Amino acid sequence: MVLSKTASESDVSVHSTFASRYVRTSFPRFKMPENSTPKEAAYQIINDELMLDGNPRLNLASFVTTWMEPECDKLMMASINKNYVDMDEYPVTTELQNRCVNMIAHLFNAPLEESETAVGVGTVGSSEAIMLAGLAFKRRWQNRRRAEGKPCDKPNIVTGANVQVCWEKFANYFEVELKEVKLSEGYYVMDPVQAVELVDENTICVAAILGSTLNGEFEDVKLLNDLLMEKNKQTGWDTPIHVDAASGGFIAPFLYPELEWDFRLPLVKSINVSGHKYGLVYAGIGWVIWRNKEDLPEELIFHINYLGADQPTFTLNFSKGSSQIIAQYYQLIRLGFEGYRNIMENCQENAMVLKQGLVKTGRFNIVSKDNGVPLVAFSLKDNSRHNEFEISDTLKRFGWIVPAYTMPANAQHVTVLRVVIREDFSRTLAERLVLDIIKVITYLDALPSSFSAKVKNNDELQVKMKNGTVVKKTDIETQREITDVWKKFVMARKAKVIC
Repeated sequence: MVLSKTASESDVSVHSTFASRYVRTSFPRFKMPENSTPKEAAYQIINDELMLDGNPRLNLASFVTTWMEPECDKLMMASINKNYVDMDEYPVTTELQNRCVNMIAHLFNAPLEESETAVGVGTVGSSEAIMLAGLAFKRRWQNRRRAEGKPCDKPNIVTGANVQVCWEKFANYFEVELKEVKLSEGYYVMDPVQAVELVDENTICVAAILGSTLNGEFEDVKLLNDLLMEKNKQTGWDTPIHVDAASGGFIAPFLYPELEWDFRLPLVKSINVSGHKYGLVYAGIGWVIWRNKEDLPEELIFHINYLGADQPTFTLNFSKGSSQIIAQYYQLIRLGFEGYRNIMENCQENAMVLKQGLVKTGRFNIVSKDNGVPLVAFSLKDNSRHNEFEISDTLKRFGWIVPAYTMPANAQHVTVLRVVIREDFSRTLAERLVLDIIKVITYLDALPSSFSAKVKNNDELQVKMKNGTVVKKTDIETQREITDVWKKFVMARKAKVIC
């Protein structure tokens, strides 16, 4: 679904002067044209418009892979017309998916016997993977409650306020209460102690994040497991853990092999990971792995035979391409453990180069941790003259896409910039980015009066009424209002919004 505003309210046609050797008429922008168009013209018109997109390599907001080897590109193009769901027609593709599931399960230390196959499935991304894992938890909880003769109409799930929006979607779409552990300034991940305190008999699982979207930090899954085991022992409950390893699942095994976060912990029943992030595959592939067969209720698996032989399926969608699955298998056998480790170490080293460069400027506080997803999240030490949103906006002039955003509830007065370090982000690019950030800061410093300075000097932001008395607002209250006003200002300038 696309929710959008038109780029121009009056211009309802698409024009292409360059392609006029083939066609001279304009095309309706929002309706199908009446007549066919020469293939050369259609290509040129679309290509001309796409030139105005940002450069994916310079999109430092995204965790998603933007470069793969040409050999893998060839494999993807050769399989682009294969519908993965046709398992009987494309048995080798199905076999490659099964191999990927088993490789990832072993990577996550699933307790498999020598000849035992893993339980898991490829998905469109981690969002679908989380939906499937959540449904499995909900159904297992409902079955257990019914067997005990207890009500099962008020399920809840415990997460941190730093979770990705897909968890909110799951809770909303499948009618599960979302109980969030609030963040605090300086601590931007879920506190295991507070999380366990929120657990009750209706909790279907606790979701831990291995690699927070906000600052890349790994949550303490080991401590969460230990505390939850103790609570389960005291209460007689059987509350499990799901690990959302969308970003960190292909990092921790290679950079932090001793870290216990996966199936080595007894309460971890399922794990999702994004193949299209640090699994190093283009957008469109995720994985969800279950500890064993008992953790995936059989009644959630459908069996069909109208495409050939009996085919089990547990997905939210049906048809999907095979290219990303084949690409994931290519990366796993092409790189091996050694190759993935080298790439992740290189990403981490480049993150340190960027961090050190930012620290040397003396203008930024580093919000991210050294251990975690290779990214750098940082904020201004002094935002009285200009703020992070202005830096993000001005960096676009140099081609860089660096997001600025506010932290979730209880820390929303903190605004940060974030740079995600991917495989294709070299040390040279890291050094160039630091230079361009210095240029931006110098440029903003030279401005006679920035937007944020005007806002901060506004009397309406500086004072409030309390019992009829004028009281100066705190720095946190002032910063929150500055951030809110600036966000509205930036959003008002956007001509097109796509969700």
